[in-house]
Amino acid sequence: MNFSKEIKRAIEALKEKKAEDLVLIDLRGICSFTDYFLIATSSSSRHSQTLTDFLQEKVGIKPLGIEGEDKGEWVLVDYGEFVVHIFIEEKRNYYSLETLWMDGKLYKIDNENNSLRPSQ
Repeated sequence: MNFSKEIKRAIEALKEKKAEDLVLIDLRGICSFTDYFLIATSSSSRHSQTLTDFLQEKVGIKPLGIEGEDKGEWVLVDYGEFVVHIFIEEKRNYYSLETLWMDGKLYKIDNENNSLRPSQ
């Protein structure tokens, strides 16, 4: 799949700072406010805040908005074309965006290399 350079930079930034369980959900045709969700798990609220700061530094465009950075349990960074969700594990399991948006095409991102593989 061909993704914008900003999405690729976001994935690389999250991987570089050790975000876990990265997934990309293709929402084109089923969502009116964005084309993709990029979802990641952090090891702590402070890690979420660090990921958010580094993401903004590396993506190359200013986000339209950021929510939740003060607590760091669920941080949402809106880039228009894509929205990044950074969760601590407990909140990710609770909100389960992958289940909520299961009509989208889900891709798991391999942390060892740059491969995206469709989830079954």
